[in-house]
Amino acid sequence: MSKQLRAKISGVGSYVPPRVVTNHDLAKFMETSDEWITQRSGIKERRWALPEQMNADMAREASEKAIRQAGIDKSDIGMIIFATLNPDHFFPGNGVFLQEKMGMHGIPALDIRQQCSGFVYGLSVADQYIRTGTHKHILVVGSEIHSRGLDKTTRGRDVTVLFGDGAGAVVVSGTEIANGATDPHIYSTHLHSDGRGAKNLWMPAPGPAMHTEERITHEMLDEGLHYPKMDGKRVFVEAVTRMGEVLIEGLQHNKLNIQDIDVFLFHQANIRINEAVAESLKIPRERVFNTIHKYGNTTAATIPLGMDDALQAGVLKKGMRVAMAAFGSGYTWASAILRY
Repeated sequence: MSKQLRAKISGVGSYVPPRVVTNHDLAKFMETSDEWITQRSGIKERRWALPEQMNADMAREASEKAIRQAGIDKSDIGMIIFATLNPDHFFPGNGVFLQEKMGMHGIPALDIRQQCSGFVYGLSVADQYIRTGTHKHILVVGSEIHSRGLDKTTRGRDVTVLFGDGAGAVVVSGTEIANGATDPHIYSTHLHSDGRGAKNLWMPAPGPAMHTEERITHEMLDEGLHYPKMDGKRVFVEAVTRMGEVLIEGLQHNKLNIQDIDVFLFHQANIRINEAVAESLKIPRERVFNTIHKYGNTTAATIPLGMDDALQAGVLKKGMRVAMAAFGSGYTWASAILRY
């Protein structure tokens, strides 16, 4: 039987800062409560980065772990794909800062700005590069520091209570498969976007679109335009609909059904979203692995962070089929089907 060159996830790593911020902690500086946050999101606590920690620092911790688990050396990595909505600087992107910290000079570094869908988008890009034989090992990272960009007053509580800091990474490696039904590999990825919903979840300022001579003005600061804004009801409905659709798209593309998937790794934005998707598709609750209760929404990091947690918990094991799905601002949404 002839073999095909495909891509597989060969290593997984994650990192969360040691600083735990509970719902009770948030209630000390804004009008909220543990009950209010838990009922609306399922979140009990989240991690916030220490003052000396940068986004790329967390990414390095997760990346080094993923590379060790893959059983390769960092010199074997041919490319870095870094997904984040909160880079350490406006430019350049975080990929090169991670590269410098890890001493992986000369290889390409690509930044993905697709927010909560960023990791699956990055996984899709890596999959294509591996299939063409361009690279043998690619590092795909999702890492976020939200805590320094949130409105920590009652005005911003609807958004602020949802987000946390963390990083996750995977090594995507080339593999020759003889049996597509049983050999570990990425089956397919499916990506979508719709800019008509962009302003339902976004950060208006700063930026050239504000039509001002200065990058940021006192008026922007006074209005809180430099903080994320969200129309929660609209985003909730779209997330449930689109995540369900893109999951079915991936399953149908691979002639699979819900029962064929061992573990579902959903983006962790709101436990009610994930429960609604699972209910609509009749996914057994025990097959959906959630981490939102302890990490909150770490956007691009949620899926690789959850994957590493699932491995440590013994929920995800070698040989299992995995379905990933994410929805985020843009709007963007994506899915990936793979055998680990």
